[in-house]
This record gives sequence, structure tokens and C-alpha cells, in this order.
Amino acid sequence: MATARANKKAGSNVKHQPKVFTFEWKGTNKDGQRTSGELRGSSIAEIRSVLKAQGISPKGVRKKAAPLFKTEKKISAMDIAMITRQIATMLAAGVPLVTTIELLGKGHEKAKMRELLATILSDVQAGIPLSDSLKPHRQYFDDLYVDLVAAGEHSGSLDAVFDRIAIYKEKAEALKSKIKKAMFYPAAVVVVAVAVTTLLLLFVVPQFEDIFNGFGAELPAFTQMIINISRWLQGSWYFFVIGIAAAIFLFRRSHRNSQVFRDQVDTYILKIPAVGDILHKAAMARFARTLATTFAAGVPLIDGLESAAGASGNAVYRNALNKVRTEVMAGMQMNVAMRTTRLFPDMLIQMVMIGEESGGLDDMLNKIANIYEMQVDDAVDGLSSLIEPIMMVVIGTLVGGLIVGMYLPIFQMGNVV
Repeated sequence: MATARANKKAGSNVKHQPKVFTFEWKGTNKDGQRTSGELRGSSIAEIRSVLKAQGISPKGVRKKAAPLFKTEKKISAMDIAMITRQIATMLAAGVPLVTTIELLGKGHEKAKMRELLATILSDVQAGIPLSDSLKPHRQYFDDLYVDLVAAGEHSGSLDAVFDRIAIYKEKAEALKSKIKKAMFYPAAVVVVAVAVTTLLLLFVVPQFEDIFNGFGAELPAFTQMIINISRWLQGSWYFFVIGIAAAIFLFRRSHRNSQVFRDQVDTYILKIPAVGDILHKAAMARFARTLATTFAAGVPLIDGLESAAGASGNAVYRNALNKVRTEVMAGMQMNVAMRTTRLFPDMLIQMVMIGEESGGLDDMLNKIANIYEMQVDDAVDGLSSLIEPIMMVVIGTLVGGLIVGMYLPIFQMGNVV
């Protein structure tokens, strides 16, 4: 990685190709038959030139109008994973890099991806290394991706490196999907419980209150508390909505702008029952997969640990891995440095120690990643099956409590009679 970062930025001042547009054209072919279609190019003159080269006499060429409502999809992380896998497959089949990028760019369904690959292609055709061509597009190709490509270029094994990157991206996206699934269920329980309780307090409790007003008797304390909450919500529901919206806004803003706040959130989120255990295992899986990928690609261990720390996805593990990196730079074995953090489990440390002693650290780290990814998968499935009865209990308790509170005065009247 250190050598990769030292690559010459030869293409930093090279101008990209003109912006590409879609043009609609009409004309006649060699047989005099009318024909039409669409072509992509930078100008009408270019399109006319291409048509004439194909034996078509253009009668009219115009830029295709943009749709009234844009439905163009953004480039997702899964798109990058898929295009990486396609590049790895084509390079392994012996297709040249320039041809690979050109074919993938022309055939991709998303316009933004076609434009991205066209820009990269123009840089590569101008003699700029692929790793340097990727650097201006950090939102799609992170430092780890660029450094691995640079390592592959230096070692002459770009096809093997792209295969490792593809595996890494595919595993990372699969793990991310599982984490989102694990986080979704607890959030769903809270949202549904709040929604059901709010609806009952706004529309059901007032109906009972009208009935109780005719009793002329003192209501039980629990019933009176529910009625007071209902009255407050009816009169100040907008404060309730604004408060929730403000809390969400402030949380997102603080999380985006404050590193200290993000670190605190990462610390507390690991302590959430059930979910925290999943996040622990996911962080270890990401660390092991990232370090295995960088180490197998020929990136030095010190630089690989830096990438693994950033890819762990949690401040607690990031700080621990940065500490491990510092200790390894001082000459300590990685397994010993990991033990001093008191964060990693003994099984993981033992497997790392075996990998270091046998010289197969990358293989051992891949096995560690597989183990924890399987554990995350099992834990998410277990949480999914557990959350359904929990949801029923939570909602049942809230709804049942409101119903009991509303019927307590009626029960008391029955006892008096």
C-alpha cells in the first residue's frame, strides 16, 4: 500500500473526454430504406460522422430530451461489486483491460455507470494507471480498493487482485445486508408500538372518556393517568411530532458532523442486547476479511491493519486495531498485540497465532471471516424468529394495558352493583 500510494499522479492534469449525450437520428441506408435509432456521442457532428461511416445518410439528428421526472438510479455499492466481478472474470479470460472497461461501459444498464466507466476508460487510454484513474471517484472506489488495484499493477497480477476485491466486496455487501436486517426488526417493534399506542390514545380513549363523564364518580388512578395522557396528546400532538422530527434531525446532524458523537454511538450500540452481539461478530468478520484481502494482494501487514481498522465499521474496533498496528510496528507479534486490547476472543487470537507461525495468515484470516459471517447469519435468523413473539408481547402489553385501564371503572361499577 505504501508503494501504491506513491504512484505518480500523471493523469491529474489530463482532460477527460467531452460529456457524452444520447442523440436520436433518422436517415436512409444504402438501399434507400428509411431507418432511425439512437447513438451516444459528444456532438451532432460526431453522430453524423459515425452514421456516414456506417453507410447511413442522416436526415435529422437531435439530442434526446431529458425525461420530465428523472428516474435515473444512482450507482450503489452492489453495482461496484458486480462490475468488479465482471472485470475479474474478463481479465482472467485474457481480455485486455481497455477492451474490458469499454465493453462493460457500453453494456451497462445505468447511465451513471456508463459515464463513470467512459471517464475511467479515457484516462486508461491516455496512459494513466488504472489505480490513478480510480482515485478521482472516491465515492465509488475507496482507498482500500485503489490501493489493492495499485498492488496488482505493481505485481502484474491484476486479474487475481480483482478476483480478491470482488470476493471482498460481495462478502461485505452480504454482511451489510444482514446487519441492516438485524437492526430493522427492533426498530420495527418500536415504531409499531408507538404508532398503535398513539392511535389508541387519540381516537379510542376519548370515546371512553365521554362515557366516564356520565358516571359522576372518581376514576381509578391508572385510568385517570391514561386519560390525562390522551388529553395532552390531543391538545399537543404537534409538539409530539415536532419533538420526534427534531430528535431525528439533531441525531443525524450530530452523527454526521461530530466524530466524538459517532464514537459514543458506536460504543453504546455494541451494548444493545442481541443486536450488540451481532455487531461484535460483524466487526470481527469485516476486520478479518479486509486484512486477508490486503495481505494476499501483497500489501504490507502494517498498511493492511490500517485498512482493516477503517473497514471494521465501529470506533471501538477501529481504535483497538490502530493500537494493534502501533504494537506491530514496534516489533510485537500481531496475536500478542491483539490480546493486549482485551477485545478479541481467544479463538480468534489462537487462529491468528497459528496463521503467523505457519506462514498462512491470509488463509487463516479468511477462515476467521467465514466463521464469523456464518455466526452473524445464524444470529440474524435467530433474532428474526425471536422478534415476532417479542413484538406481540410489547404491543399486547401496551394495548392490553390501555384496555384494562379503560375497563377498570366498569369493573368497579359491577362490584358495587
